[in-house]
Amino acid sequence: MSEYPSFQSGTSRFDQNTFFGRFRHFLDVIDPRTLFVTEKRLQDSVELLERFKQGTLPPGVTDAQLWQAQKIKQAIIHPDTGEKILMPFRMSGFIPFGTPVVVGLLLPNQTLVSTVFWQWLNQSHNACVNYSNRNASKPAPVTKFVQGYLGAVTSAVSIAVGLNVLIQKANRFNPTTRLLVQRFIPFPAVASANVCNVVLMRHTELSEGISVLDDNGNVVGTSKVAARHALLETALTRVVLPMPILVLPPMIMAVLEKLPLLQKHRRLVLPVHSLVCLAAFSLALPLAISLFPQMSQISVDQLEPEIAMATDRKIVTYNKGL
Repeated sequence: MSEYPSFQSGTSRFDQNTFFGRFRHFLDVIDPRTLFVTEKRLQDSVELLERFKQGTLPPGVTDAQLWQAQKIKQAIIHPDTGEKILMPFRMSGFIPFGTPVVVGLLLPNQTLVSTVFWQWLNQSHNACVNYSNRNASKPAPVTKFVQGYLGAVTSAVSIAVGLNVLIQKANRFNPTTRLLVQRFIPFPAVASANVCNVVLMRHTELSEGISVLDDNGNVVGTSKVAARHALLETALTRVVLPMPILVLPPMIMAVLEKLPLLQKHRRLVLPVHSLVCLAAFSLALPLAISLFPQMSQISVDQLEPEIAMATDRKIVTYNKGL
């Protein structure tokens, strides 16, 4: 059986109803090799997809070529605006451009200034990625993104600085234990900031509701219950994402730094630390964003009565967002 199913424009070649299918799909989405695609190859990919839509494909074009062309287009061009996304803010650039920030967040012996700097830089990068990959089908005020950004930066810096001060004042910790505990501070700070960002940027959905669709893609109605589910799933994803990135490296480095090689050659600690962060980031990102399908299902019985009256379906779907 071919690895490439028959091509369908705008869909994934992997089953989005299974975790493994979503995981393989997002491995494609974050593939950093698309960062090196030339302008000519991008234009060739766009043209090939246009010819597929028009039914004028030249003979000999395979499904594999069409899937690859779609992968390239989706990695570089925003689906709503049709404009190229800047390289550092593409999903395929999230790991290579985000890893140095993660390394900075996890550096030992952080000062107050360095703690504030790395938390600010991390939230700034996240905000740019979120804005560059936003749903632009409906106009949204820039103030909403600014509000989310300021809230995320404030919460991240406040929690990180507050925990650092508490640990410094904790007399029962010896210097070694204090250093180890400090390495775990970035996780609660980043996770809390991520949730804060989601709530501030999407709080209107809780009062206005989101669209729910039947299996034919037709809008059945607007549901506040579905909105709560969508925000909860998104917030959970944003908490899970930094967990392996910011928890595993400190645990691994605590063991590796005791090895004779690193004890003797301290200059190797930072390169090894960077490689550990890169490996954790590469594993965590596709796992976290694969937790829930983009289009989640919910029973009509759980929704408002007017939704149940508007459809004879037992299950409807909603877009949870990223």
